[in-house]
Amino acid sequence: MDLHTWILNDVADVRRRLQGVLDGVPTSEWKLPAPGGGPSLAHLALHLGRHHDLAVNTAIRNRPPLFLEHRGTLGLAAAPAWADLAEDEDATVIDALDLDALVAYVDAVFGATTAWLERLGSMALDTVPDTADRLRDLAQIPDELAWLTSMWSERPVWWLLQWPVIGHGHAHVGQAGVVRNVLGHNPFGATR
Repeated sequence: MDLHTWILNDVADVRRRLQGVLDGVPTSEWKLPAPGGGPSLAHLALHLGRHHDLAVNTAIRNRPPLFLEHRGTLGLAAAPAWADLAEDEDATVIDALDLDALVAYVDAVFGATTAWLERLGSMALDTVPDTADRLRDLAQIPDELAWLTSMWSERPVWWLLQWPVIGHGHAHVGQAGVVRNVLGHNPFGATR
């Protein structure tokens, strides 16, 4: 298997696993914080989608993030363009979030990435996009989020797929699985 095929399969796996976790919890519980403290499923899905969207659509593909066109239906028209990028959950964002629109947004992000990856040639994986300018100009990411820009700058396409999309995605899907379990929806046995 070549790197391109591996990336395509792993992106599909992140999507499948996230859907599996969300499907195992009633939508009415997605905004609940994890018992004992911790993020909600809604935050994890939005946060994962936001990073994926910025990495692929903006940093790599040189386009505005899909978030900007979905913002209104998400219930986040008044939220800043950088809403839910931080690891910490913003209760104002989650309270306003429309959960049906969240599912549509996350599906749109994964769908756009899959369609683009299927056409991508492996040689493109080594190119290094102008991430800082694209995040600022196309995604309206302010200088205050320099942590994001500096982490992603001067990185090749393969890295932007490997970390913000796949690694970060798998990490938060695992975290979402724990939240599902502590909410009492563990499909593998009793929770403690």
